[in-house]
Amino acid sequence: MPRGLYADLVEHLTRTTPLSPGEAARVVDEVVAYFAEPVRDYVRRRHRELQRSGHTNDQIFRALGAELAQRRFAPPELSPRQLRRIVYG
Repeated sequence: MPRGLYADLVEHLTRTTPLSPGEAARVVDEVVAYFAEPVRDYVRRRHRELQRSGHTNDQIFRALGAELAQRRFAPPELSPRQLRRIVYG
């Protein structure tokens, strides 16, 4: 990711937090990468995380639907069946 693209945000973080410019740039890179994660990858990753936490698939698919609706650029609403297909193929 070009540093110049978010230079103003890096400068803002450097001014308003104890982060160095390098640290602020890494934080911005991580946040941008997090929100750029494709829906399929996000669903699979979160499914594994929630499953490890002991949640049932019904709970997981309800939670995933709610989480996806809150993403910065929310994808189209996916049904539990569509979510299952992403996870299991």
